[in-house]
Amino acid sequence: MRLFVDDAPAETLNPSQAAELGAAMRSNCERALRGKPQVVERAVESLVAGGHLLLEDVPGVGKTTLAAALARTVAGRFRRVQFTSDLLPSDVIGTAMPEVVEGRPTGSLVFHPGPLFAHVVLADEINRASPKTQSALLEAMAEGRVTVDGEAHALPRPFFVVATQNPIEHAGTHALPESQLDRFHMRLSIGYPSGEDEAAVLRDDPSARDLPSLPAVVTPEQVLAMRTAASRVKVDDALIAYLLALVGETREHEAVRVGASTRAALALRHAAQAHALMDARDFVIPEDVQSLAVDVLSHRLVAESRSHGGAAEEARWILQEIVDRVPVPL
Repeated sequence: MRLFVDDAPAETLNPSQAAELGAAMRSNCERALRGKPQVVERAVESLVAGGHLLLEDVPGVGKTTLAAALARTVAGRFRRVQFTSDLLPSDVIGTAMPEVVEGRPTGSLVFHPGPLFAHVVLADEINRASPKTQSALLEAMAEGRVTVDGEAHALPRPFFVVATQNPIEHAGTHALPESQLDRFHMRLSIGYPSGEDEAAVLRDDPSARDLPSLPAVVTPEQVLAMRTAASRVKVDDALIAYLLALVGETREHEAVRVGASTRAALALRHAAQAHALMDARDFVIPEDVQSLAVDVLSHRLVAESRSHGGAAEEARWILQEIVDRVPVPL
Protein backbone atom coordinates (compact mmCIF):
# COMPACT_ATOMS: atom_id res chain seq x y z
CA MET A 1 0.00 0.00 0.00
CA ARG A 2 1.42 3.39 -1.00
CA LEU A 3 0.40 6.10 1.42
CA PHE A 4 1.88 9.00 -0.48
CA VAL A 5 2.43 9.54 -4.18
CA ASP A 6 4.97 12.06 -5.40
CA ASP A 7 4.68 11.71 -9.16
CA ALA A 8 4.53 15.41 -10.04
CA PRO A 9 6.97 16.33 -12.82
CA ALA A 10 10.31 17.48 -11.45
CA GLU A 11 11.11 21.17 -11.72
CA THR A 12 14.40 22.01 -13.46
CA LEU A 13 16.64 24.56 -11.77
CA ASN A 14 19.91 26.08 -12.91
CA PRO A 15 22.60 26.91 -10.31
CA SER A 16 21.55 30.56 -10.00
CA GLN A 17 17.89 29.64 -9.38
CA ALA A 18 18.88 26.98 -6.84
CA ALA A 19 21.19 29.44 -5.05
CA GLU A 20 18.35 31.98 -4.83
CA LEU A 21 16.10 29.39 -3.20
CA GLY A 22 18.89 28.40 -0.82
CA ALA A 23 19.45 32.02 0.17
CA ALA A 24 15.72 32.42 0.85
CA MET A 25 15.75 29.32 3.04
CA ARG A 26 18.75 30.52 5.04
CA SER A 27 17.30 34.01 5.52
CA ASN A 28 14.02 32.51 6.69
CA CYS A 29 15.67 30.24 9.27
CA GLU A 30 17.94 33.04 10.53
CA ARG A 31 14.88 35.01 11.59
CA ALA A 32 14.33 32.39 14.30
CA LEU A 33 17.94 31.43 15.09
CA ARG A 34 19.98 34.59 15.51
CA GLY A 35 23.74 34.88 15.11
CA LYS A 36 24.42 31.39 13.70
CA PRO A 37 24.58 31.85 9.91
CA GLN A 38 27.11 29.06 9.32
CA VAL A 39 25.05 26.53 11.26
CA VAL A 40 21.96 27.51 9.26
CA GLU A 41 23.93 27.28 6.02
CA ARG A 42 25.13 23.76 6.85
CA ALA A 43 21.61 22.68 7.78
CA VAL A 44 20.21 23.86 4.44
CA GLU A 45 23.08 22.19 2.58
CA SER A 46 22.33 18.92 4.36
CA LEU A 47 18.73 19.10 3.16
CA VAL A 48 19.80 19.92 -0.41
CA ALA A 49 22.40 17.13 -0.38
CA GLY A 50 19.69 14.58 0.43
CA GLY A 51 20.96 13.63 3.86
CA HIS A 52 19.75 13.88 7.45
CA LEU A 53 20.95 16.23 10.17
CA LEU A 54 22.04 15.62 13.76
CA LEU A 55 22.22 18.62 16.11
CA GLU A 56 24.22 17.89 19.26
CA ASP A 57 24.65 20.43 22.01
CA VAL A 58 23.69 21.32 25.54
CA PRO A 59 20.03 22.18 26.20
CA GLY A 60 18.77 25.67 25.46
CA VAL A 61 21.05 26.85 22.63
CA GLY A 62 18.53 26.59 19.79
CA LYS A 63 18.58 23.00 18.47
CA THR A 64 14.81 22.62 18.43
CA THR A 65 14.37 26.18 17.15
CA LEU A 66 16.57 25.47 14.12
CA ALA A 67 14.81 22.18 13.40
CA ALA A 68 11.38 23.80 13.63
CA ALA A 69 12.51 26.72 11.43
CA LEU A 70 13.72 24.29 8.75
CA ALA A 71 10.41 22.46 8.90
CA ARG A 72 8.39 25.65 8.52
CA THR A 73 10.61 26.73 5.62
CA VAL A 74 9.49 23.72 3.56
CA ALA A 75 5.81 23.74 2.60
CA GLY A 76 5.31 20.07 3.35
CA ARG A 77 4.10 17.78 6.09
CA PHE A 78 5.92 18.24 9.41
CA ARG A 79 5.89 15.99 12.46
CA ARG A 80 7.67 16.24 15.77
CA VAL A 81 8.51 13.21 17.90
CA GLN A 82 9.63 13.75 21.48
CA PHE A 83 11.90 10.81 22.19
CA THR A 84 11.57 9.42 25.71
CA SER A 85 12.70 6.27 27.47
CA ASP A 86 9.28 4.60 27.06
CA LEU A 87 8.83 5.40 23.34
CA LEU A 88 8.27 2.25 21.27
CA PRO A 89 9.34 1.63 17.65
CA SER A 90 5.66 1.40 16.63
CA ASP A 91 5.12 4.87 18.09
CA VAL A 92 7.54 6.16 15.48
CA ILE A 93 6.95 4.10 12.32
CA GLY A 94 3.30 3.12 12.79
CA THR A 95 1.50 -0.18 13.25
CA ALA A 96 -0.87 -2.57 11.50
CA MET A 97 -4.27 -2.82 13.20
CA PRO A 98 -7.25 -5.11 12.53
CA GLU A 99 -9.68 -3.57 10.06
CA VAL A 100 -13.18 -2.96 11.40
CA VAL A 101 -16.11 -2.21 9.10
CA GLU A 102 -19.48 -1.28 10.61
CA GLY A 103 -18.32 -2.53 13.98
CA ARG A 104 -17.15 -5.93 12.72
CA PRO A 105 -13.58 -7.10 12.10
CA THR A 106 -12.89 -8.09 8.51
CA GLY A 107 -9.89 -10.27 9.26
CA SER A 108 -7.57 -7.87 7.41
CA LEU A 109 -4.92 -5.58 8.78
CA VAL A 110 -4.75 -1.86 8.00
CA PHE A 111 -1.53 0.08 8.40
CA HIS A 112 -1.78 3.24 10.48
CA PRO A 113 1.23 5.42 9.70
CA GLY A 114 3.34 6.91 12.45
CA PRO A 115 4.86 10.39 12.59
CA LEU A 116 7.71 9.39 10.25
CA PHE A 117 5.32 9.85 7.34
CA ALA A 118 6.15 13.50 6.77
CA HIS A 119 8.54 15.54 4.66
CA VAL A 120 10.41 16.94 7.66
CA VAL A 121 10.58 14.99 10.93
CA LEU A 122 11.97 16.51 14.11
CA ALA A 123 13.32 13.72 16.33
CA ASP A 124 13.76 15.70 19.52
CA GLU A 125 16.31 14.40 22.06
CA ILE A 126 16.78 11.20 20.11
CA ASN A 127 19.34 9.85 22.54
CA ARG A 128 16.81 9.72 25.38
CA ALA A 129 15.04 6.79 23.68
CA SER A 130 16.14 3.19 24.00
CA PRO A 131 18.56 1.79 21.40
CA LYS A 132 15.74 -0.36 19.99
CA THR A 133 13.61 2.69 19.26
CA GLN A 134 16.59 4.61 17.90
CA SER A 135 17.26 1.78 15.45
CA ALA A 136 13.67 1.95 14.19
CA LEU A 137 14.74 5.05 12.28
CA LEU A 138 17.56 3.23 10.46
CA GLU A 139 15.64 1.74 7.53
CA ALA A 140 13.58 4.89 7.12
CA MET A 141 16.65 7.12 6.95
CA ALA A 142 18.59 4.79 4.68
CA GLU A 143 15.87 3.53 2.35
CA GLY A 144 13.06 6.10 2.51
CA ARG A 145 10.61 3.43 3.59
CA VAL A 146 9.49 1.37 6.59
CA THR A 147 8.52 -2.26 6.78
CA VAL A 148 5.69 -3.44 9.03
CA ASP A 149 4.57 -7.10 9.09
CA GLY A 150 6.62 -7.79 6.00
CA GLU A 151 5.04 -5.01 3.93
CA ALA A 152 7.06 -1.99 2.78
CA HIS A 153 5.55 1.48 2.97
CA ALA A 154 7.20 4.33 1.06
CA LEU A 155 7.82 7.60 2.85
CA PRO A 156 7.13 10.96 1.18
CA ARG A 157 9.83 12.68 -0.83
CA PRO A 158 11.78 14.58 0.25
CA PHE A 159 12.15 12.86 3.61
CA PHE A 160 14.42 14.79 5.98
CA VAL A 161 15.13 13.88 9.61
CA VAL A 162 16.44 16.57 11.93
CA ALA A 163 17.46 14.92 15.19
CA THR A 164 18.58 16.71 18.30
CA GLN A 165 20.53 15.20 21.15
CA ASN A 166 22.17 16.30 24.35
CA PRO A 167 25.79 15.32 25.00
CA ILE A 168 25.92 11.68 26.04
CA GLU A 169 27.37 12.60 29.43
CA HIS A 170 23.97 14.02 30.44
CA ALA A 171 21.73 11.86 32.63
CA GLY A 172 19.15 9.68 30.91
CA THR A 173 20.88 9.55 27.51
CA HIS A 174 21.91 6.57 25.38
CA ALA A 175 24.75 6.87 22.88
CA LEU A 176 23.62 6.42 19.27
CA PRO A 177 25.05 3.26 17.69
CA GLU A 178 27.66 3.74 14.99
CA SER A 179 25.30 2.45 12.28
CA GLN A 180 22.76 5.10 13.24
CA LEU A 181 25.33 7.89 13.39
CA ASP A 182 26.50 6.95 9.90
CA ARG A 183 23.03 7.67 8.51
CA PHE A 184 23.30 11.33 9.47
CA HIS A 185 24.84 13.42 6.74
CA MET A 186 26.20 16.02 9.16
CA ARG A 187 26.52 16.49 12.88
CA LEU A 188 26.48 20.13 13.95
CA SER A 189 26.99 21.90 17.25
CA ILE A 190 25.28 25.28 17.60
CA GLY A 191 27.26 26.63 20.54
CA TYR A 192 26.55 29.62 22.73
CA PRO A 193 25.80 32.92 20.98
CA SER A 194 28.02 35.98 21.18
CA GLY A 195 27.19 38.56 23.81
CA GLU A 196 25.62 40.86 21.23
CA ASP A 197 23.50 38.11 19.69
CA GLU A 198 22.41 36.82 23.09
CA ALA A 199 21.32 40.32 24.06
CA ALA A 200 19.25 40.50 20.85
CA VAL A 201 17.62 37.16 21.71
CA LEU A 202 16.75 38.38 25.19
CA ARG A 203 15.34 41.61 23.75
CA ASP A 204 13.36 40.16 20.82
CA ASP A 205 12.71 36.50 21.82
CA PRO A 206 12.65 35.34 18.16
CA SER A 207 11.74 31.72 18.94
CA ALA A 208 8.49 32.94 20.49
CA ARG A 209 7.80 35.94 18.24
CA ASP A 210 9.17 35.02 14.82
CA LEU A 211 9.23 31.21 14.70
CA PRO A 212 5.45 30.63 14.82
CA SER A 213 4.91 33.02 11.89
CA LEU A 214 7.73 31.84 9.61
CA PRO A 215 6.39 31.38 6.08
CA ALA A 216 7.19 28.44 3.83
CA VAL A 217 9.56 29.61 1.10
CA VAL A 218 10.09 26.37 -0.86
CA THR A 219 7.86 23.47 -1.85
CA PRO A 220 8.82 19.79 -1.55
CA GLU A 221 9.04 19.68 -5.34
CA GLN A 222 11.54 22.56 -5.33
CA VAL A 223 13.65 20.76 -2.73
CA LEU A 224 13.73 17.70 -5.00
CA ALA A 225 14.68 19.93 -7.92
CA MET A 226 17.52 21.43 -5.86
CA ARG A 227 18.74 17.92 -5.05
CA THR A 228 18.70 17.03 -8.73
CA ALA A 229 20.63 20.19 -9.58
CA ALA A 230 23.18 19.40 -6.86
CA SER A 231 23.71 15.89 -8.23
CA ARG A 232 24.67 17.43 -11.58
CA VAL A 233 27.39 19.66 -10.14
CA LYS A 234 30.67 18.53 -11.68
CA VAL A 235 33.42 17.01 -9.53
CA ASP A 236 36.81 16.88 -11.26
CA ASP A 237 38.92 13.74 -11.01
CA ALA A 238 41.61 15.70 -9.16
CA LEU A 239 39.05 16.62 -6.50
CA ILE A 240 37.92 13.00 -6.23
CA ALA A 241 41.56 12.08 -5.58
CA TYR A 242 41.81 14.87 -2.97
CA LEU A 243 38.64 13.71 -1.24
CA LEU A 244 39.92 10.12 -1.16
CA ALA A 245 43.23 11.34 0.25
CA LEU A 246 41.39 12.99 3.15
CA VAL A 247 39.36 9.85 3.80
CA GLY A 248 42.43 7.66 3.51
CA GLU A 249 44.25 9.71 6.14
CA THR A 250 41.44 9.01 8.63
CA ARG A 251 42.10 5.29 8.20
CA GLU A 252 45.83 5.65 8.84
CA HIS A 253 45.78 8.14 11.71
CA GLU A 254 47.27 6.75 14.92
CA ALA A 255 44.48 8.20 17.10
CA VAL A 256 41.63 6.69 15.03
CA ARG A 257 40.40 3.15 15.59
CA VAL A 258 37.86 3.17 12.72
CA GLY A 259 38.27 5.57 9.82
CA ALA A 260 35.77 7.02 7.37
CA SER A 261 33.99 4.55 5.07
CA THR A 262 33.17 4.73 1.38
CA ARG A 263 29.68 5.89 2.35
CA ALA A 264 31.29 8.73 4.28
CA ALA A 265 33.31 9.69 1.20
CA LEU A 266 30.12 9.77 -0.85
CA ALA A 267 28.46 11.94 1.79
CA LEU A 268 31.33 14.41 1.59
CA ARG A 269 31.08 14.52 -2.20
CA HIS A 270 27.32 15.18 -2.05
CA ALA A 271 27.84 17.88 0.58
CA ALA A 272 30.49 19.58 -1.55
CA GLN A 273 28.15 19.52 -4.55
CA ALA A 274 25.35 21.11 -2.49
CA HIS A 275 27.77 23.73 -1.15
CA ALA A 276 28.88 24.62 -4.68
CA LEU A 277 25.27 24.85 -5.84
CA MET A 278 24.40 27.21 -3.00
CA ASP A 279 27.23 29.40 -4.32
CA ALA A 280 25.58 29.33 -7.79
CA ARG A 281 28.36 27.16 -9.26
CA ASP A 282 28.05 24.00 -11.35
CA PHE A 283 31.49 22.72 -10.31
CA VAL A 284 33.18 21.83 -7.03
CA ILE A 285 36.37 23.54 -5.83
CA PRO A 286 38.76 22.37 -3.06
CA GLU A 287 37.36 24.93 -0.61
CA ASP A 288 33.96 23.19 -0.80
CA VAL A 289 35.49 19.94 0.42
CA GLN A 290 37.68 21.61 3.03
CA SER A 291 34.86 23.60 4.61
CA LEU A 292 32.63 20.55 5.03
CA ALA A 293 35.01 17.71 5.88
CA VAL A 294 34.82 18.13 9.66
CA ASP A 295 31.01 18.37 9.86
CA VAL A 296 30.46 15.45 7.47
CA LEU A 297 33.18 13.02 8.58
CA SER A 298 33.97 13.55 12.26
CA HIS A 299 30.95 11.72 13.71
CA ARG A 300 31.74 8.69 11.52
CA LEU A 301 35.16 8.17 13.10
CA VAL A 302 35.86 6.09 16.17
CA ALA A 303 38.62 7.98 17.92
CA GLU A 304 40.60 7.31 21.05
CA SER A 305 39.79 10.25 23.30
CA ARG A 306 42.87 12.09 24.48
CA SER A 307 41.29 15.50 25.01
CA HIS A 308 39.16 16.99 27.74
CA GLY A 309 36.20 17.29 25.36
CA GLY A 310 35.94 13.54 24.76
CA ALA A 311 35.93 11.38 21.62
CA ALA A 312 33.61 13.65 19.61
CA GLU A 313 35.84 16.70 20.02
CA GLU A 314 38.90 14.54 19.43
CA ALA A 315 37.46 13.40 16.08
CA ARG A 316 36.83 16.99 15.00
CA TRP A 317 40.37 17.96 15.97
CA ILE A 318 41.78 15.04 14.00
CA LEU A 319 39.74 15.92 10.90
CA GLN A 320 40.83 19.56 11.02
CA GLU A 321 44.45 18.52 11.37
CA ILE A 322 44.09 16.23 8.33
CA VAL A 323 42.43 18.98 6.27
CA ASP A 324 45.24 21.38 7.16
CA ARG A 325 47.92 18.84 6.26
CA VAL A 326 46.76 17.12 3.06
CA PRO A 327 47.93 19.01 -0.07
CA VAL A 328 45.22 20.76 -2.08
CA PRO A 329 45.13 19.97 -5.82
CA LEU A 330 46.21 22.85 -8.04
